[in-house]
Amino acid sequence: MMQTEKVLHLKSSRGGKVRVVREHYVREQVECGSWLCEAGCVSDGKLLSGDVTHYVVPDAGVVRDFLEVLEFRELQGIVFTQTACQAAHHARGRRHYNRLRALLKDPRHDCILFANEFQQYSYCPREKGETQEKWHTRCVYHAAVWYYNHLAGLRPVVMITEDEDAIKEYGSQNSGTFSNFLLEYLESFWPDLQAARELYASIAQALQERESEGAEKEYTEHLPAEVLEAGIKSGRYIQGTLSVNKHRAQHEAFVRFEGSSNKNTELNSDILISGGKHRNRAIHGDVVAVELLPHSEWKGRTTALTEGQGEERAGEDTQSQPMPTGRVVGIVQRNWRDYVVTFPPREELKSQSRNSQKILVIPWDYRIPKIRISTQQAEALQDHRVIVRVDSWDSTSLYPNGHTVRVLGKAGELEAEIQTILVENCIHVPPFSEAQLREMPVNSKEQPWQMGPAEVSSRRDLRDTHLVFSIDPLGCEDVDDTLSVCTLPGGKRLELGVHIADVTHFVKEGSLTDLEARSRATTYYLADRRYDMLPAVLSADLCSLLGGVDRYAMSVLWELDVETLALCNVWYGRTLIRSSYQLHYELAQSLLNGEEVEVPELSQLKSSDKSQKLAELLQALETLTRVARLLRAQRDKVGALELEGVEVRAQLDKDKNIAALVPKQPLEVHETVAECMIYANHWVARKIQESFPHQALLRHHPPPRQEFFNQLIDSAKSRGFMIDTRSNKALAESLDWAVDPQDALVNKLLRMMATQAMSNALYFSTGACPEEQYYHYGLALDRYTHFTSPIRRYADIIVHRLLMAAIQSEKDEYLHKTLASNKELDELAQHINNKNRAAQHAQKQSTELFQCLYFRDKDPLMDERCVADAIIYAIRANGMLVFLPRYGMKGAVYLKNRDSQVISVGDDGKCKWQVGTLQRYPDRISTFTAIGTHTFHLFDHVTVRISVEPSRCHADSMHLELISNKPHRAARAESHPAGHGQSELVQEVVRREEKASLQAEEQKARRPKLSREEREFRQSKTPNLYSLLQEISELALLDLSVYTNDSCQRSLLKC
Repeated sequence: MMQTEKVLHLKSSRGGKVRVVREHYVREQVECGSWLCEAGCVSDGKLLSGDVTHYVVPDAGVVRDFLEVLEFRELQGIVFTQTACQAAHHARGRRHYNRLRALLKDPRHDCILFANEFQQYSYCPREKGETQEKWHTRCVYHAAVWYYNHLAGLRPVVMITEDEDAIKEYGSQNSGTFSNFLLEYLESFWPDLQAARELYASIAQALQERESEGAEKEYTEHLPAEVLEAGIKSGRYIQGTLSVNKHRAQHEAFVRFEGSSNKNTELNSDILISGGKHRNRAIHGDVVAVELLPHSEWKGRTTALTEGQGEERAGEDTQSQPMPTGRVVGIVQRNWRDYVVTFPPREELKSQSRNSQKILVIPWDYRIPKIRISTQQAEALQDHRVIVRVDSWDSTSLYPNGHTVRVLGKAGELEAEIQTILVENCIHVPPFSEAQLREMPVNSKEQPWQMGPAEVSSRRDLRDTHLVFSIDPLGCEDVDDTLSVCTLPGGKRLELGVHIADVTHFVKEGSLTDLEARSRATTYYLADRRYDMLPAVLSADLCSLLGGVDRYAMSVLWELDVETLALCNVWYGRTLIRSSYQLHYELAQSLLNGEEVEVPELSQLKSSDKSQKLAELLQALETLTRVARLLRAQRDKVGALELEGVEVRAQLDKDKNIAALVPKQPLEVHETVAECMIYANHWVARKIQESFPHQALLRHHPPPRQEFFNQLIDSAKSRGFMIDTRSNKALAESLDWAVDPQDALVNKLLRMMATQAMSNALYFSTGACPEEQYYHYGLALDRYTHFTSPIRRYADIIVHRLLMAAIQSEKDEYLHKTLASNKELDELAQHINNKNRAAQHAQKQSTELFQCLYFRDKDPLMDERCVADAIIYAIRANGMLVFLPRYGMKGAVYLKNRDSQVISVGDDGKCKWQVGTLQRYPDRISTFTAIGTHTFHLFDHVTVRISVEPSRCHADSMHLELISNKPHRAARAESHPAGHGQSELVQEVVRREEKASLQAEEQKARRPKLSREEREFRQSKTPNLYSLLQEISELALLDLSVYTNDSCQRSLLKC
């Protein structure tokens, strides 16, 4: 090791320059990170592939400005130098640097970091008078030369740069080491990577035209980070996340302060940010610092419905009571993402500057401001959905600056709209890579998969000793749980067993498949497709606990007293099982009801054997039902909530496509299976928390804030019901009593409001949360986690690994060191929470998309399907919110229009617009016209007409028009068989898209054919019935955007 000096020129706190000389140590042995190394470099990290034609070394400018291009996985053999990475960090900040670090850590990207400044022969001291940019380029080039020589010339090395002087100086200085412009490099070495070249062009143009609009500032400057930090600590400023009101995006946003950071005792609600100037360039999702305005400037939130998204109606007193109001003084953390935009119409393009080619594009999300981009393709991209990234937002600019990334497709086409939904929710689900598929076990007719003898001997074998069966929706493919129940020898104890697919046997920690599953965190279910977390060979085959085949499982077995069902013992471990029966819910319930039904597995048996087997199965089902009833009763006693909704069941055709959504009656067997799963989740949570008190992954559901129950309490009071929200037990009992015998929807809507008031159920690391906060409010359990669905939830995979570590630690306490730390686990929990939230939003938006596609081509005045019964569930200043049982959707009904006319009601109940006034009360709203007065009350049934409000730049929306104050004539038929409308909806939309699909298939047929592996493992676009049921349950009633207590709601199926 040698000591030298490193001279740095830094800025002082007063803006002056300071020359700093630091000791700098270099050594001869620095790992190169290449498979081709023959010099004996020791490396415990990533290694560059040797299966490349060359290595590429980007200089500091390329890393700083074109990192997005380098993120393409097709680009291989990239050597990032320490010099380039540090320069990019200093120039672009921590957010850019963290993105670079994530790229280097990801084993799916063939790139490494080379510490060139610590390598004795590649380190270059800065020369006197040399600019920093020239020095950085020289350092990178010398590192490239060293790399070529170190590998004995086995591969040429290319330095890519945007510096013309560097090309001239280093272009032919050393043989085997070349210099090239980034664009020329892409064109020469990656001619098929068109997307990378297009992205390069977009970024390059944005860089060229990035200039200030003028010296005049449009916004106040943000305060420096150190000032913000001190102000937040002292309580002068309040830190929180900006949330823009999508209905009034130009005028209204809120900041929810973050927990204990708030020292202002008068704050008990969100902070209102009124107007764009006070928002001060903050974008929805940014973490900001806010300064409160004087009390005299406080305003209230708008309570009127908005006619057209983002539009404000002036001159009306529609504000609530004044609330804390503030202004943004600084950005703590930018949370910019990819945004889907649409180019303005041609007539607007003509009015914008042609010389600069700067265009204001309109984001799909109403909450995002217009973005200025530089492009030559504005005409060509008319009516297309395009992905844009924001680069900066200067105080002299009214709008943020950005650049285009790629084109999704034509607006209005189903595939483009689906991709828009995925991008807007930060969901990235590419087809599984070849490297990931190579990790998968093979299971084919020619080469069937078999259990390993060593694995068999290490597991508890239940195949011949236990009657194991599954109960799932009809047509289920990914069976991740099975059950067993039997009487133990002696007759005094029962054994209840829950057996879960052992996914962790196939998905090893740190493997490419594991990293991809971790990135996705969940399986994504949309209205017409699903994107699996795991390749199909696992999710639908080797991990699926199908009937009649041997499978690996993770089991929990309880010994219970046969009379009292008191717990005597519990066992956890890996097992071998063979499911004897693959039952569906309706078949299991029919058996319990004593009906004569055919069990497929028994159809080929002789009559005597068949009767014996059937009796054994029936006894097991009856015992399981008795156990589940007791488990539910125990949770009910301590306050478990049941926030049920209207359930919908999907029918699939022979090709596994959705044929219809039909009404589904709740069955007791649903609750039986759910209780067993909840019981398993609870006991696994206890086990891993006791074994690892500070690094176990649990799931808690915090009690909701009491003010969130105001709408529920007031609405129930209008019908004479009293709702007690002091505890979950009191709330559950109140909801059970709040039943209107004349209208069953009243209770369901009240339960919907209770759900809306709930906080999110979240994963957390036990070391990051005090034990009193472990409680699950909805399920009334002191500890809870997710263990029972590892095929579709990554959290369950983590819990499986923790459970196995807990079992092994009882034998070998040194295994503790292999676990993730509390910090790592907490970060992973937050990632999973974010992905789950994104999955819910994407599912809701895809359902709304299909609703609009269904009604888009129908004549609202002539088609009976466009007229439906609606029930009022909320009152607003200029209208009301209603729920349509037939189609399972909500919407706004306006009682006042833009011409200041209000709804008048004739003697026959028909509605029309007339001059008049409105008067709003907490539980009703009245219209006053020359004809007379009419009042609409909460929970009244009315008739509405449905149409689609088209939008060129945003998602289409549903428009509801009040046509009668009386229930629709088919209201009774609509209220009970909820789901027929959704059946028609999906059927028609699917039929409408068939032609487009056929055309797409024809185009695909012209492309090179996929290999057998690619066909087998590509993404599924047709959800199986079980997965769909899990995710669309209660869509006919609940709004998933406020559907937070997922564990409570899904307990009817699987928690």
